Amino acid sequence: MKKSSIIIFLTFILFLTFLTGCTIIEDGQVGVKKSFGKISDKSVKQGIILQIPIVRTIETWNIKTQRIEERAKVPSSEGLIVGLDTSILFRVKPGMAPQIRKTIGLTYREVLVIPYFRNAMRDVVSGAKVKNMYNEAGRKEIANKVLNSLQRNLGPKGIDVQDILLKDITLPERFKQSIENKLTAEQRAGQKQFELAQAKMDAQIEVERAKGAAEAQRIVSTTLSESYLRYLWIKSNSNNPKVTYVATEAQMPIFRTTK
Repeated sequence: MKKSSIIIFLTFILFLTFLTGCTIIEDGQVGVKKSFGKISDKSVKQGIILQIPIVRTIETWNIKTQRIEERAKVPSSEGLIVGLDTSILFRVKPGMAPQIRKTIGLTYREVLVIPYFRNAMRDVVSGAKVKNMYNEAGRKEIANKVLNSLQRNLGPKGIDVQDILLKDITLPERFKQSIENKLTAEQRAGQKQFELAQAKMDAQIEVERAKGAAEAQRIVSTTLSESYLRYLWIKSNSNNPKVTYVATEAQMPIFRTTK
């Protein structure tokens, strides 16, 4: 009984050791394997991985999209200080997790991503004019330049930069006010241009109406004659029983009205 109990106990200990020595690599993760302190060049894919302390251990690395938010104040090309609320979306390249672990370590966000991000923002914004940051096209251009810079510098180091978001840009108050005043003036000028075009159109319509009335009067004045007036009078009174038409030797009609 004692021997069988010992076997059962040892089996149970081995089973627990096996369970505690397993690492589960889930979706959105890769494993970085160390054997006797040496990091393997190949990452470990998803699944249940057996690890033996000292001999072989597995670190799990997140390869999902991560976000870092930054609030910075940087000078523009005019030397004005601009406040920026930005975000960077990035992920660790699955096949390069071991290289990051070797060369940088677990603090790659603080050591690698954030410094490059801040530097790219300063470089790009320092070459941009403040007035260009006030519109959507200008902000999009800044974001694209920062994105291209980070992809160029961080890509070879194992960081896949996916997007740069410029959530808010705080301009100097006096400059912001001057831009708003300029935009308001442009809107008013546009409204005046519209009103002027509308007035010209209305005036043109009145001119055409006047021309039409004048032409109608000219036609009437050139075609109106005594005989034509008699014709109109006869036509309008042909069905009137009180009006009598009397012919004369001079071929001039005489009209008599019967009471």
